[in-house]
Amino acid sequence: MKAGVMKWSLLMVALLASGPASADLARRRDAIVEVVQKVSPAVVYIGTEQEVESRFRGRRSPLEEFFGGFGGNEERREKIEGLGSGAIIDPSGIIVTNDHVIRGASAIHVVLADGRSLEAEVIGSDAANDLAVLKVNAKAPLPVAKLGTSSDLMIGETVVAIGSPFGLSKTVTAGVVSAVGRTFRADGRVYNDFVQTDAAINPGNSGGPLLNVDGEIIGINTAIFGGGAQGIGFAIPADKVRRIVDELTRFGKVRPAWVGIDAMDLSPRVARQLGWDRSYGALVTAVEPDSPAEKAGVKRGDVVAELGGSRIEDAEDFDTRVRGYPARSSFPLVLFREGGMRTVQVTPVEFPARMVEGLAWERLGLRVKDGRGALIISGVRPGSVAAEVGLEPGDAILRVNNQPVTTAEAFREALLTARRGRSVLLLVRRGRYGYHITLPFEQDAGQRL
Repeated sequence: MKAGVMKWSLLMVALLASGPASADLARRRDAIVEVVQKVSPAVVYIGTEQEVESRFRGRRSPLEEFFGGFGGNEERREKIEGLGSGAIIDPSGIIVTNDHVIRGASAIHVVLADGRSLEAEVIGSDAANDLAVLKVNAKAPLPVAKLGTSSDLMIGETVVAIGSPFGLSKTVTAGVVSAVGRTFRADGRVYNDFVQTDAAINPGNSGGPLLNVDGEIIGINTAIFGGGAQGIGFAIPADKVRRIVDELTRFGKVRPAWVGIDAMDLSPRVARQLGWDRSYGALVTAVEPDSPAEKAGVKRGDVVAELGGSRIEDAEDFDTRVRGYPARSSFPLVLFREGGMRTVQVTPVEFPARMVEGLAWERLGLRVKDGRGALIISGVRPGSVAAEVGLEPGDAILRVNNQPVTTAEAFREALLTARRGRSVLLLVRRGRYGYHITLPFEQDAGQRL
């Protein structure tokens, strides 16, 4: 009898000890905990290696000293390691991350949640949108994070960031959506249409997912605000990520898109004349014949008020936003015309090759042709900037803005990337000698998009 009482007492003690703990655990498992448990297996650590040449002056080894004396300038190749984060979005091993995480890397390895380290190949990357797609080969399907939508984000809603800040894998931070459609400037460039959050994003978080409480990716973490500001981080919105990832997966690059609109900033005087009483918007100064914009019904004198559901601040904002849509990816454009608003659907197409050749001839004064392993200047327009610096037919162009060009197609792509810049840097070879030449590449009053 006493033994039975003892067993019953021990059972009650065990129940009393485990019951409240289990109940407390269930109470503590809130939405954020569930998101982390659900998505963490699909978040990866990305390590990179980059070989760079460096010059240094210092003491050599005893053998080098014997033959070559002390000190001196030397060139050596050294490896620089980088780190970042990424999210698996397809069980076959497709991973999305930032372009700046893997840019220039000679080797990329991905560490999965289970500790496996796999070599990764780059499927495609796009510096303009700071996105890259990687592929790893695993023996079995991998866990994935669902790519959600960013079109219905609410200011103040809870978000979770998972990544590897400072190399500390699987670090979780939480916060809220602070703003959407945010524009900021970094490294001399303007970045547009970002989600702002106060969830802590630190070096190494780049490329990791920003998640809603349903565990869906609503953004890819990419930057923190400079100047030591706390609680200001930015993520590329999921809708843009989906468009760019699809383009990179299918084509390995983002095809340059063209809608055929010349736009300029709205001055207060012109805005009053048009009856536009807002402080934002871009003025359509010209529409290219037979362009997507003309086919959609855009006309000269229209004010572009919104694109893709959010307002357009100025011509530069419009330009940047258009670039977020690859060719064949439609978007709604809200226009103000004759006192009323109207919405049209625009579908960009690939930038016509004839127009790129026109850019080279009109702005630089150059025509080019394929040569034997080199790009050869075939014509120079009299009175052009190319003629003024002395370029001649027969000269070879080796690089455009430090991008190697060996074919006319590569030259066109390099000019498309540079077409909104103020100048273009050419590496030109004449005979045995090479020269770096900077040519002005200014646009006209409007921006042809």
